[in-house]
Amino acid sequence: MEKSLARYIWSNTRLQQLWILTVVAVSMIPYFLSFDLPKQIVNGPIQGLGFEGEGATQTFMRLSYTFPVIGEVEFFKGLQLDRLQMLMGLSLVFLALVVLNGLFKFYINTYKGRLGERMLRRIRFELIDRVLRFPPSHFKRVKSAEIATMIKDEVEPMGGFTGDAFVSPALLGGQALTALAFIIVQNFWLGMIAAAIVGVQAVVIPRMRKRLLELGRQRQLTARELSGRVGEIVDGIGTIHGNDTSNFERADIATRLGLIFSIRYDLYQWKFLVKFLNNFLAQVTPFLFYAIGGYLALQGRLDIGQLVAVISAYKDLPGPLKELIDWDQMRQDVQVKYQQVYEQFNVEPLIDGKIQDISSETIGALTAPLVVTNLTVSDDSGARLVDHVSVEIKPNETVAVVGPNSSGAEAFAEALGRLVWPDSGRVTIDGHDLLDLPESITGRRMSYASADAYFFHGTLRDNLLYGLKHAPMRDPQYDGKEALEAKWHAEEAVKAGNPTMDINSDWVDYQAAGATGPEDILTAIRPVLDAVLISQDILDLALRSTVNTSVHVTLAGHIVDLRTALRKRMQESELGNIVVPFDFDAFNPQATVGENLLFGSMKRPMMNNRRLAAHPYFQALFRDTGLSDDLYAMGLEIAENAVELFHDLPPDHPFFQQLTFMTADDIPTYQALLQKLQSRRFDDATPEERSAIIRLSFAYIEPRHRFGLLTDALMAKIVSARKQFHENIPDDLSAVIERYDPEDFISSASLMDNVLFGRIAYQQADASDRIRAIMGDLFDSLELFDDVLSIGLEFDVGSGGKRLTMAQRQKLNLARALLKRSDYFVFNRPLSALDQRVQDQITRNVVEGLHKEGEQPAIIWVLSNAKLAEIFDRILLFDRGALAEAGNFPELSEQNGMFKELLS
Repeated sequence: MEKSLARYIWSNTRLQQLWILTVVAVSMIPYFLSFDLPKQIVNGPIQGLGFEGEGATQTFMRLSYTFPVIGEVEFFKGLQLDRLQMLMGLSLVFLALVVLNGLFKFYINTYKGRLGERMLRRIRFELIDRVLRFPPSHFKRVKSAEIATMIKDEVEPMGGFTGDAFVSPALLGGQALTALAFIIVQNFWLGMIAAAIVGVQAVVIPRMRKRLLELGRQRQLTARELSGRVGEIVDGIGTIHGNDTSNFERADIATRLGLIFSIRYDLYQWKFLVKFLNNFLAQVTPFLFYAIGGYLALQGRLDIGQLVAVISAYKDLPGPLKELIDWDQMRQDVQVKYQQVYEQFNVEPLIDGKIQDISSETIGALTAPLVVTNLTVSDDSGARLVDHVSVEIKPNETVAVVGPNSSGAEAFAEALGRLVWPDSGRVTIDGHDLLDLPESITGRRMSYASADAYFFHGTLRDNLLYGLKHAPMRDPQYDGKEALEAKWHAEEAVKAGNPTMDINSDWVDYQAAGATGPEDILTAIRPVLDAVLISQDILDLALRSTVNTSVHVTLAGHIVDLRTALRKRMQESELGNIVVPFDFDAFNPQATVGENLLFGSMKRPMMNNRRLAAHPYFQALFRDTGLSDDLYAMGLEIAENAVELFHDLPPDHPFFQQLTFMTADDIPTYQALLQKLQSRRFDDATPEERSAIIRLSFAYIEPRHRFGLLTDALMAKIVSARKQFHENIPDDLSAVIERYDPEDFISSASLMDNVLFGRIAYQQADASDRIRAIMGDLFDSLELFDDVLSIGLEFDVGSGGKRLTMAQRQKLNLARALLKRSDYFVFNRPLSALDQRVQDQITRNVVEGLHKEGEQPAIIWVLSNAKLAEIFDRILLFDRGALAEAGNFPELSEQNGMFKELLS
């Protein structure tokens, strides 16, 4: 990595810098002319110099040049203008110069900005590229939040400085020198005064700003450490809550913020002191010009035009000079930042870039054995985890690795998976060191899975197929404007040193998973999910999800068949009438009052309960049917019963789990509200109070809450109001509320609600689980299981996969490894979060499944249960980092050795 920022910028933008420096040099010509023109205007047409006689004229815009040997050549003889015409002509030339100088600045600044953004893009990419090539051990010593902060924020000024690195000193220095030279040409002494002030500013101000640089460096370091500490708090929030250390963390953060405050306070004080001195020096010079220049003008040693031109030129001197000083401070500040980036990212040894070269070709199978020779692995403290182990694993062999905790079995598996680098010895395949093999080979023909599973933010499908995204397999098809934009992005990527690979390509290597394309990838996914026992979990996720009917057309078209088959299957079982179906002409006692009234599903987020209650049509319906009074009275009864029964119970009492309309925190609120509404009259309550009371009745279910509040008359009234609601429903409500239809799919309801088309009775506790099992069989029998599975695979796993349980994450991680169909599988206690029975079952499923297809890959499995080693061809037993015993199950189980002790 280049140590000097200036060399880094020059080496990557040399041609662009030379071009813009040429433009800067050319821009100095009209810049100088714009200083001299005011003197000509004042002395010539305004004061009349050269127009002494009546009707006098002067030549305007004569263009000629004297060449060597040839002599003077006239290109344009010019125009003869009188005094007024000359004033207008020179003024127009001055305006043209102003426009031309502005255009030069516009072009230079735009070019600088584009150049800076390209360099920022380049350096960010290179830093992330280096992160991808860090040795595995380095990640144990760095905080991810600090690395992210450096790449995101701390390199930001480097992009802006790239355009200014060479252009700004040339442009600003050229402008300042041009203005100073013009002043000296007009009057030597005034020029010396300006030069002296410039010298003071150029020497004193940068020296004072060294303190600013040091304070800025301290601020940057403390801010980065704060970012890393916040990241630790987020990652360790469970540990903090579990140990009551939240106040300790608050004290730590307060101390860090106090340190940052003191640094920033000193920074501001010193910054504004420097600014005060700089402004003072800038304002002293005009005073000297007016005083001394005015004196010289009174003495006749300086004409008025020269004085005006000098003052006008000096107006343009402090600006470039101040910006030049600011540039110098930025240069030093950015160099300090770059130095810190260099120290953080200049890690040795980096993974060779060629190892990660992209390859779209099919990688052949690994047919040679995996040979471990004299392998030694240590931890960061130097303790030996694996001590001079040598072993050979054949391509089709299944090997169980066992041993007590800290035996070295886990570190041995990590070395095979390239997660740790050996201190000595090596792991080879066909004579090639595993660390020297391209990742296009090891990442495809070898699979590693451990209990430490990480998932990226996205869907289950994205994370499951992540192990197949090695290279863009199919380029996207762009047309028209999209094609032009794609071409522009590709060209810009090349200019910024970025790869031109398109993230919108199809990156999934379907063939590696045993599929031909996205159409049949589920046929390869489902056996893997079944093997790790996660299919039912994904089915449950699908049942709780809404369905995009435009994508899952087949499933939506079979919804009536599913409902009929479910009713038939339930009638054949002892479940009987456990599901009460929705009927437009009848009240469903197992549904809430609100669901009975609406008899439909709201399309969220366009519509919700609050918006519906505030809709004029809904409010008018309540008034006309009298339901507002009935449900208000019902809500009061619910509130009184709930307050009376539960006000003395602790907030964590299990009875509160039965309340769908009120939480433990709501009890005091409704207790106070009941005291206020002692008259119990609807008209005495405010709209907010009525809404709070009626809301309780909307969530009421008679068989569940059993307050005896739903009479036959009230249920009939609700059904009648329901019919009136849908009979005259306005278009705006009709667009966001889907009415329940036994012959149609309800896109805004969950898949389970669509299949049930009713509500499960609360009398049977395990009814929901049994019904889901029946649904799974129905999906299979109607050949819809793949459709349902794809719905579950669209579930968003959240940041780091935290929306999944630990057991689900470990199962999914194992499934991701299996899907690659590699030649060598290394499993390092991948299912530690599961109970031993489930671990054993999944292990058997995986071993039998992988060796049933005929390919028979090698399997190295670090087992938690030594008894399960009987299904493997060979056993490696580790103890204290050494390979203590090796052999097959019958041999080792009969010997009076360590393996026999583990079995017992």
